[in-house]
Amino acid sequence: MQKRGVVRAQVTVAPNHPGFRKEQPQHPLTDQGISLNELRLHEVVEKQTRTRGSMGRKPRFEPSFLDESYEQCRRLCAEYAKTFYLGTRLMTEERQKAIWAIYVWCRRTDELVDGPNAIHMSSTVLDRWEERLHDIFDGRPYDMLDAALTDTVVNFPLDIKPFQDMVEGMRMDIGKSRYENFRELFLYCYHVAGTVGVMSVPVMGIAPESRLSAQNIYSAALYLGIGNQLTNILRDVGEE
Repeated sequence: MQKRGVVRAQVTVAPNHPGFRKEQPQHPLTDQGISLNELRLHEVVEKQTRTRGSMGRKPRFEPSFLDESYEQCRRLCAEYAKTFYLGTRLMTEERQKAIWAIYVWCRRTDELVDGPNAIHMSSTVLDRWEERLHDIFDGRPYDMLDAALTDTVVNFPLDIKPFQDMVEGMRMDIGKSRYENFRELFLYCYHVAGTVGVMSVPVMGIAPESRLSAQNIYSAALYLGIGNQLTNILRDVGEE
């Protein structure tokens, strides 16, 4: 069995490169786009460019329990995100597990408002889900699937804010059905999909020889998520 330990996410910038700077110009998707500045993600990027996990104290899990936790995440990803799952198979074993754990948490979050029990959705339910999120980051998982994300937080420098922002996107889903302009829609797409890009960068890593700053790479990941969500919306419009 492979020895477990802290995985270096290689989220670094090239030597002598200016790297992440708050004063760097932003590159919004359009003139109506929203920048990292406005989303208050600078601190998140700084935290997630560390080489160690976010959690100071590693929870104790039985190896067999943790293996089964990740295996359940793998099965769910393989069943519900077949193309995405195939892409994860190109990663190292530890990165695969981390991405599966993030995927499953995001799927479970989305199902709160779009799943079979969505009729019971309320702000109280989302409040409780966010409390569970804090428990995960504090090393107190509620169930086996939560345990996989708790272990991922140990191994990779994930910040809680993108996860909280996704929960906020679910609040937007139950509280608002129309968006008056593209800027409002853009913000919604960030919360429900752009956040996934921000979560994923520490796991996928940035090549040490990259000439791009961490800020630009995070922007690209964020906009990829937003672009995918806009595509999903257009597809749904076409189908309906």
